[in-house]
Amino acid sequence: MLDSWCALWMHRHRSTINFAFLVVAYIFYLLVGAGIFSAVELPYEKELRDELKAIRRDFLSNHTCVSDAHLDNLLARALEASNYGVSVLGNNNTSHNWDFVSSLFFASTVLTTTGYGHTVPLSDEGKGFCIFFSLLGIPVTLFFLSTCVERLVNLLSRRPVSYFHRRWAMSKSRLALIHATVLAIIIAVLFIFIPSWIFVNLEKKWNFLDSLYFCFISLTTIGLGDYVPGETHSKGASPHPHLYRLAITVYLLLGLVCVLVVMETCCELPQMRRFRQRFYQENVRDLDSETTNIIDRDHMSEQLAETADHISPPDPQMVITSVSEQAETLRHNGTSIPYIPPSGSAVN
Repeated sequence: MLDSWCALWMHRHRSTINFAFLVVAYIFYLLVGAGIFSAVELPYEKELRDELKAIRRDFLSNHTCVSDAHLDNLLARALEASNYGVSVLGNNNTSHNWDFVSSLFFASTVLTTTGYGHTVPLSDEGKGFCIFFSLLGIPVTLFFLSTCVERLVNLLSRRPVSYFHRRWAMSKSRLALIHATVLAIIIAVLFIFIPSWIFVNLEKKWNFLDSLYFCFISLTTIGLGDYVPGETHSKGASPHPHLYRLAITVYLLLGLVCVLVVMETCCELPQMRRFRQRFYQENVRDLDSETTNIIDRDHMSEQLAETADHISPPDPQMVITSVSEQAETLRHNGTSIPYIPPSGSAVN
């Protein structure tokens, strides 16, 4: 009795139990990630601290005219300026962080919530306008991106899948999975691997891993800000630094749209919808029952097609005998067979 009650309770609250497991799995994944980052990065941090202490100690010993307090004040002021995007290194050049092209790059990173953090408003007026600009601009940007993504998903995902489904008579769920995989590979090549190779040739201090890291961090809107194109770019190597920064801005916007297209395509997969239903509440899960029916019909059609390939065609005489036996059974049970009138086209 208790076992049946527990089984009934678990069946009624299956989505809640699945959601609880999902929360626990996510927290566990977060803790594992934190542990790995700590184990990998902590030795490098300690090594860098020791190196800086040694450099500071050597500098003070070689320059006795500089006091410890004055050096601390200089370093603190330099680090504070660096946090605002102003570096004491190479300040003899004429480039600025707040010319129009650089400001356009900053505005795009704010509205797309990438936020590298390498350049921030210096004045109170700039900080206040940034709040107002983001408060209005971020919802508008999300609406703009969703509109672009919806059009592109319809053009690049839904129509091709429907076309090849009719042409090849393949299961729509399987075809959608293949299409999503191919689309993800194409977008990764066009907007991650090829740009990484380009940045390796333009940014002299970057290797391929640094470039790949920047492209992935940027297009996923993580935007850590440790690598920003143009900050370490050799001014002599590029005669048009503003055009370079403008091209990066266009690349980030187009790349973000394409990444969102891939994500939306993957979210629309019937397999993903069915998997998400495991974590929905009962009333929400019922709203998406049509997707489940579509998947079930595709699965049944695949099974029937595979079965038909291994079974020989039935004998017409056997089919007629089977129909006759069914009719005889219905008459024996006193059940009449309803008469279905032929359609007009059939009569004609």
